[in-house]
Amino acid sequence: MTSKPPLRRLIDLPGVADLELKALMKRDFAEPEARAEHPEIDACATALFGLTADEADAVERPAGWDNIETKPPGAQVFAFEDAGWDVTDDKRRALRVLGHFCGPLWLAIRGVAGTLPFQAESDEPEAWVSKLAAEASRFRKR
Repeated sequence: MTSKPPLRRLIDLPGVADLELKALMKRDFAEPEARAEHPEIDACATALFGLTADEADAVERPAGWDNIETKPPGAQVFAFEDAGWDVTDDKRRALRVLGHFCGPLWLAIRGVAGTLPFQAESDEPEAWVSKLAAEASRFRKR
C-alpha cells in the first residue's frame, strides 16, 4: 500500500535551471543548433545522463521504440509524468530546453543508454506511516 513517489523535476537537476533561464532570455538558446555555439548544454547533458543529445540521436533504438523524443514537448510532458519525471517549469509549461535533454532522458529512463542522476531516498515517512504513528499514540493515551 505504497503511494506513488513524487515526480523528479528536471529543472531541479544541477545546471538545468541556469540553461532554462538562458533560453528564456534568448529564444535561440532552445533550438538544436544552439548546442554547437554553447558547449555548456552538452556538458550539462553529459554530466546528468552520460551522453549528449547528439550522442543520443546516434544510439540505435530497440525494436518497438515509439520515437517519443521526436514528439512536440507539450505531448511529451504527460509521457514523462507517467515515467516519474516532471519536465515543466513552475507555471506547468514544458521547459524550453527540453529538446536538449529529452533524447538522453528517454534513453536513460528506458535503460537503453546513459544513466539517470543519483537520487537519495527520502527520509520523509509515507502518509500511512504518520497516520499509524498518530493512531498508536492515541491508543496509548487511553
